[in-house]
Amino acid sequence: MQINGCSALVVGGAGGLGEATVRRLHGAGAKVVVADMADDKGKALESELGVRYVRTDATSEESVNIAVAEAQALAPLRISVDTHGGPATGGRLVGKDGTPLDLDGFKTTIEFYLTAVFNVMRLSAAAIATTEPLGEGGRGVIVNTASIAGYEGQIGQLPYAAAKGGVLGMTLVAARDLSPLGIRVVTIAPGTINTPAYGKATDQLEQYWAAQVPFPKRMGRSSEYAQLAQSIIENDYLNGEIIRLDGALRFPPK
Repeated sequence: MQINGCSALVVGGAGGLGEATVRRLHGAGAKVVVADMADDKGKALESELGVRYVRTDATSEESVNIAVAEAQALAPLRISVDTHGGPATGGRLVGKDGTPLDLDGFKTTIEFYLTAVFNVMRLSAAAIATTEPLGEGGRGVIVNTASIAGYEGQIGQLPYAAAKGGVLGMTLVAARDLSPLGIRVVTIAPGTINTPAYGKATDQLEQYWAAQVPFPKRMGRSSEYAQLAQSIIENDYLNGEIIRLDGALRFPPK
């Protein structure tokens, strides 16, 4: 699929993975909508690149539909990349004091990291389905973001691991559901990518993970996520697949 001339919706587009993806797709000729809640960063990207920033709550049907409509107004919407984050709780299932893990915190994490991904996927898919088919009947592609924590979550990560595991589990089913419409679905499962979400302790993190990652012995880069997203979009035979982006890292228990 050709990126040039398409519209692309990047949810979480003002964050580390999202911003890199926005820059990559914009550079490839897409009309990009940055859908995020980070107004300052989103408006800065809009001013710098000429992309469109739309304040978007990924958990809200109305909010996502507004962003989708904005993307449709720019060009045929054929690309949806979801990199959004949100609040996440953690802790052992039963704490040292015997207290069970908080149910409301679990629900909140699932809401942001699983339900919201489903929300974005279903609404973007419905919009992509209205475009004219290209080539072999393809209309577009959806790229979701999970985590290797969905495979081997660490101690204290149960809510997050459950949410990301759900994203992994949706991938093949969504691809099968959308196949009659010519829409592909692929999920990227990153390992430790050095983004602003980690805070300012970059040097310490790089040193720690360099000893854990088999090769290359460093944290991943947002640009590498964006490069993979572009490859997925352009390769029509990639569908229903989960791709780990982790330097062969497997999370230890803690």
